[in-house]
Amino acid sequence: MKYGSLIMEKKDYVTLKRILNFHRYYEDYAHKDALEQLGDRIDKALVEDELDIPDDVVRLNSKVTVEFVNGARQMFQLVPSTRGDLKNNMISVVSTMGASLVGLAVDDTVQIGAPSDSKSFKIVDVEQSHQLSSSFDF
Repeated sequence: MKYGSLIMEKKDYVTLKRILNFHRYYEDYAHKDALEQLGDRIDKALVEDELDIPDDVVRLNSKVTVEFVNGARQMFQLVPSTRGDLKNNMISVVSTMGASLVGLAVDDTVQIGAPSDSKSFKIVDVEQSHQLSSSFDF
């Protein structure tokens, strides 16, 4: 990790805790695993005021560009909702990929999936949208 630990904005921390609380009894195992991962990441994160967080840290509503091992790049916005929309380049924070990105920064590498079928990618750019992260749709 670029900064030694995950970094999270206080507003994002509160929003993510609310999302986790709302989905406490979620039965969809794909989302359940992502929610558990997100909960673990939140518990380990360094929580800071917005002004104290570097601009290249992935937060809710950030536009993130990742580069896969094969050189392909993809840009998407990390949304605080279960309704990610890949057609519109939006990925949910409660998806496996979304949960893996929160709190990381440019140049950090992420590996998701089972060891036999894992995918690796690197964060190459983060653009902050500065939208209110408290407006989410479960």
